[in-house]
Amino acid sequence: MTNPIQAMFEAGIVEATDFPPESRYSGLPTKTIKGLDGRVITYVTRRFVAQPDAFATQAYRVVTQGERLDQIAATDIGNPEGFWHLCDANGAVFAEELEVPGREVRLTLPQGVPGAEEEL
Repeated sequence: MTNPIQAMFEAGIVEATDFPPESRYSGLPTKTIKGLDGRVITYVTRRFVAQPDAFATQAYRVVTQGERLDQIAATDIGNPEGFWHLCDANGAVFAEELEVPGREVRLTLPQGVPGAEEEL
């Protein structure tokens, strides 16, 4: 059975939109490939992540028992879906890498936003 939403995209009934600005995929182009069965498959191109030192540090915080990265992101950066910012800034591929009790997590400004020490 064909996915009905994908079928609507392919038929042009529903227009595919870019990712919202807060998404880690915002601004990335999409490409298509034709599957062996003839279906056209749309995918997002690869996202290259900057090195952690490209982010300006604001503060550090220590993870407590049972804390998840989305909770930390909600509390400390105001957006639970922004957990991926913390992953990028701390060089983590998976959120679980930062969810270790006692782990110090670096809180940063978004990439490209200079910190106070960089403005001098």
